[in-house]
Amino acid sequence: MNSPIMIACAHGTSNTQGAAEVNALRAAIAELRPGLDVREAYVDVQQPDLVDVVAGLPDGEAAVVVPLLLSVGYHVKVDIARAVKSRPGSAAAAPLGPDPRLAALLDQRLREAGTTDNDVIVLAAAGSSNPNAAVSVEELLGQLRALRSNRMVAAYGASAQPSVPDAVAMLREELAGGAGAGESAGAVDVGGRVVIASYLLAPGFFHDQLAKAGADVVTQPLLPSPTLAEIALDRYDAAVAAMNETPTEAPVPGPAEAPDKAPADAQQGGFFKALQRFVTKYFPR
Repeated sequence: MNSPIMIACAHGTSNTQGAAEVNALRAAIAELRPGLDVREAYVDVQQPDLVDVVAGLPDGEAAVVVPLLLSVGYHVKVDIARAVKSRPGSAAAAPLGPDPRLAALLDQRLREAGTTDNDVIVLAAAGSSNPNAAVSVEELLGQLRALRSNRMVAAYGASAQPSVPDAVAMLREELAGGAGAGESAGAVDVGGRVVIASYLLAPGFFHDQLAKAGADVVTQPLLPSPTLAEIALDRYDAAVAAMNETPTEAPVPGPAEAPDKAPADAQQGGFFKALQRFVTKYFPR
């Protein structure tokens, strides 16, 4: 039996480098799983559109849409869910984040950027109007806190609060010993820098905005890294396992049992009882 097709669905970007990084991620997934049919799709900006890809799947072929997205949000809950619902035999995997491996990758990016223990960190995510997205980001933030002692806050590029510029300004005030300092500052050492940890897959619009947020340092996005391909395949495998689960089968009747006959006997017995009551009532002896 062939493995279900993987539709590796990204958001889409007009940034040439960002598009190349996502394509390289798909290639890395295919390289890790030889023989797996990995297809390209997007929910915005780029083509082919996810709806068209799902509609064009071969008849009788199962498929799993793997969101190349970092949290649950509108695109996962609406766009991908609708596309999957439109075609029987399709399923949606969980997004790539949160995942402890992503926290480790963020920690690596912070170290590459020269982040010290004295620095304060803004974990910058794209943002979503879906509150579950913020929950996912906060979970990832907790995983990152387990790896680093820095003062950290989560912030968003759009649709959620605080915004990245607001978070940067708040932490800079803390570093300066301003109104935001004190116990809420988490014992930050004065003299550190404000560092933005880019919780984004690849270069694009949102990453470009981080450079304008007023921080001292902005880390590189998560790609390129083999970690993302490994997580994508784990999400795919989990979705395939869920598709293959079958309901618990009822016990096979033994020779003494007659399941098809029993309901008929019960109906017949009920009929004669009703008839007997009718005769007794209207034709008493």
